[in-house]
Amino acid sequence: MFVLMQLATYISDLLYRYECVIVPGFGAFITQYQSARVDTVTHEFYPPGKSVMFNRQLQTNDGILANYVASVENCDYTRALQKIRNFTGSLSLQLSEGKTVTVANVGDFYLNEERTVQFQPSATGNFNTASFGLSPMNIANISRETNVETAKVSEEKTPILFTPEKRTTFPYLKYAAIGLVAITLAGFGGMKLYENNVQEYNFAERQKAETMVESQIQEATFVIENPLSALTITVPKQKGKYHVVAGAFRIESNAEKKVAQLAEQGFSAKLIGANKYGLHQVVYSSHEDRLEALRALRTIKNTQNKDAWLLVKDLTK
Repeated sequence: MFVLMQLATYISDLLYRYECVIVPGFGAFITQYQSARVDTVTHEFYPPGKSVMFNRQLQTNDGILANYVASVENCDYTRALQKIRNFTGSLSLQLSEGKTVTVANVGDFYLNEERTVQFQPSATGNFNTASFGLSPMNIANISRETNVETAKVSEEKTPILFTPEKRTTFPYLKYAAIGLVAITLAGFGGMKLYENNVQEYNFAERQKAETMVESQIQEATFVIENPLSALTITVPKQKGKYHVVAGAFRIESNAEKKVAQLAEQGFSAKLIGANKYGLHQVVYSSHEDRLEALRALRTIKNTQNKDAWLLVKDLTK
C-alpha cells in the first residue's frame, strides 16, 4: 500500500469547510451528511458525521485547492498548480502499477479488474465540525430479563399493609361552593341582560340613521333652473428666468413664425425680446426651477433640436 502525504493534509482540511473539493485532472471528493448510527454487530455508537464519496467526472479546476496550497506554502498560484499536477501524476502512476493508494484521513484508491478507479472512504474520518473530536463509543448490552421466582417470593414475604385514613370533613366548604355557583349564574344572567339591551339600542340607532339618510336623499333634488354662466379662466403667463432657447432670428417675422410653429407642436413658445446682437430670441418654455429647466432641455435636445440651449435671464428687470 502506497501512502501519499504530500497534499492529503490539504484535502482533508478543505473537506471540513467545503462539500466538494476538486483535485484538478483527477476527480472530486464530495461529502454528504450522515446522522448518528449504532452498529448492532459491534455494539458501537457512531456520532453524526460526513461520509466521503469520489466522483471521477469532476476534474475542472475550481481554484479552491490551488489557492489553499498557495496560501499555506506561501507560493504563487502557478507553483501551487504544479504541485497538484505532481500529486495526481504520482497517484495515477502508483494505481497503474496495481498498488492501493491511501490519502490519509480520506480514503483508499485502487483499480478494479476493469482498470477503473475505485474509492473506499476512511472508516475513521469524520468531517463534520459539530462532531469534531468525538470517537465511536462502545455500548454494553442491557439485560431486561426479570427473575419471576425471586419476585414472587419477595411478594409472599413482604405483606402490604393498608392503613385506613380518617378524613376530616369541612361542612362550610359545601355552602361556599353553593354560593360560588349562585354568584356565577347571577353574573351570566346579568351579562346576558346587558347584551340584550345593547342589541336593542344598536337596532334602534340603526333604524334612526337609515330614516335620516332616506329623508336627506329625498330632500336632495337637483333641479337647475338658472344655470350659471360660463366661467372665464385666465391662465397666467409662464414666468421664470430659465429659458430653453429654440433659436434667434434677425427678422422678427421669422421669429413669430417659429413661435407659431412650436405652439402647434404643443410647446409654450414665446418671444423674449432681442439680445445684445439684435437677434429676436424664441424659447420653447420658461421655468422658475433650474432642475426643471434642465430636464426640459435634455428632453428637447434628445427629441426635437440638439442645438437647443439654456438661457438664464430675468425678464422682470
